[in-house]
Amino acid sequence: MQTPDQQIYLIIYVAAVLLIIVVVAIRFFSVFIHRKNKLVLENLEAEQKFEQELANSRLEIQEQTFKNIAWELHDNVGQLLSVANIQLNMLESKLDEEDRPQLEETKGIVGESLREIRNLSRSLNKEVILNDGLVNSIKREMQRFNRMNFINATLNIDGEECCINAKDEIIIYRILQEFFSNVIKHAKADNLLVHLNFESARLLVNAQDDGIGFDASDVRASNGLLNMKSRAALINAELTLNSQQGKGVSLTLEYPFKDYDRQD
Repeated sequence: MQTPDQQIYLIIYVAAVLLIIVVVAIRFFSVFIHRKNKLVLENLEAEQKFEQELANSRLEIQEQTFKNIAWELHDNVGQLLSVANIQLNMLESKLDEEDRPQLEETKGIVGESLREIRNLSRSLNKEVILNDGLVNSIKREMQRFNRMNFINATLNIDGEECCINAKDEIIIYRILQEFFSNVIKHAKADNLLVHLNFESARLLVNAQDDGIGFDASDVRASNGLLNMKSRAALINAELTLNSQQGKGVSLTLEYPFKDYDRQD
């Protein structure tokens, strides 16, 4: 039979063993949760890195495709139009006086087509865009719309223009190009207005048309939006697209300046 002191020691011993077991269990559970969370975080980072690399690869493929098309337009189609223009000049001396006005009109059409092919080629070539800069590239595109009577295009600029990271410039320009393309193809609009506002910490871009608009809940209408949003996400920009049927479409892009964007 145990004495009272032995019973107390036994209780203390059992309590100590239980405490150690609880501490070990808590420690084991804590390590398990930590490792699990670390693994989940690593998997998430790896997935995000993979998606980022996939998106970058897709953009590189698109840019290379644009570049190849630009070369084809400039070197092949442009060359053919140049040859056609030379041949028309050779024919001029052989035509009667009464036929020359028609020839001059044809030469004008060929010459204008050649200029537009070269301008379109410039808008597709990433190197040209980088050389001209974002603002000048947008200006050139708007001027092309006006020359071709596609739409009445207006560009307004507020604030002090600054240099933006080259990769980001291309993405911003491609987002606007896709918006412009949708306006020209589907909007049936008379006017297109683009506003660039260079603020202290961000570039705020707003583009809007006065066309037929679309139902924002329509999946077919949202495909272009998803494409533009995926591009915007690559540069940490926030993009919204608002539209109602009969009230046109408005795009807003908020691009936060990086530390090196505002360097003197």
